[in-house]
Amino acid sequence: MSIDHRAVVDIAIAAGVAIMEIYSRDFAVEHKDDRSPLTAADLASHHLIVDGLRRLTPELPVLSEESASIAWEERRTWTRYWLVDPLDGTREFVKKNGEFTVNIALIENGETVFGVVYAPALEELHYGIRGVGAFVRDGDEDVPILSRKPASPPLRVAASRSHLDERTAAAMRRMGEVESQGLGSSLKFCRIAEGRMDVYPRFGPTSEWDTAAAQCVLEAAGGAVLTLDGQPLRYNHKESLLNPDFIALGDAGLPWRDWLHG
Repeated sequence: MSIDHRAVVDIAIAAGVAIMEIYSRDFAVEHKDDRSPLTAADLASHHLIVDGLRRLTPELPVLSEESASIAWEERRTWTRYWLVDPLDGTREFVKKNGEFTVNIALIENGETVFGVVYAPALEELHYGIRGVGAFVRDGDEDVPILSRKPASPPLRVAASRSHLDERTAAAMRRMGEVESQGLGSSLKFCRIAEGRMDVYPRFGPTSEWDTAAAQCVLEAAGGAVLTLDGQPLRYNHKESLLNPDFIALGDAGLPWRDWLHG
C-alpha cells in the first residue's frame, strides 16, 4: 500500500495551525505523571493528527505520545504503523520561544521510512522519504537537502537547551574545536540534515515519538542516528518506549566513538 505523503504533510500543517491558535493566547499548563508539561495544544494536535491518519490509512495503527498506553502485547504484532508526537518541545511552547514541532513518522519493521517535522511558529517544514531524499519547504517549492560531508572543524554541535549534561559536555570537549547551539525539540536533527549543524549527542531519556520523524529526515539527507554500539536507532522492538542513548550525525564517518568513550 502506497502512502499519500503530501496528505500527511497537510495533516501536520493543519495540526500546526491548531497549535498556533492556542499559542497566540493565554493557556493553562497541566503536568503528566512524569511531571512533563501538557497543554490544550498537545491534545488538539493529537486529535487532529490521529483522526486525519485514520481517515487516510484506516488499516494502520497510530501510536501517539498522548495515547501511549497501548499494551506491548498488541504493539509487538505491528509491522507498519504511525508514530506521532503531536507537540515536541512543550517546554519550548510554554516558554514561547518558537522551538517546538509536530512530528509524524511511518514505521516499517522497526525502521522509520517517512517522517514529517513541522515547526509552526518558525514556519519551517521538513520531510524525508527513505530511498527518495529529504526536503525543506521554501514557499511553494520542496527543496532537497543534504547533510554536510565531510564535516570539518569547527564541528557545529546541536546541544539540547533543556538537557545539557556532563556526559554531553565531556563528549564536546573531546571533539576539539566546536561551535555549539542550544535548540529545542526535533529541530536539532533538521539542522543537521540541512548541513547547518553536524552532531547531536543525546545521553538521557527520550521517547520513540521524540526522534522517529526527524531521524527519517536526517537519514534521507545522508546522515545517521546511531545507538552507542553503532546500530541505527530502531522502533517498537521492546516493551519500553524509551530510546537508548544515541548520537545524530550528518557525517557518520566522524570519529564519534572516540568522543563518547574518551
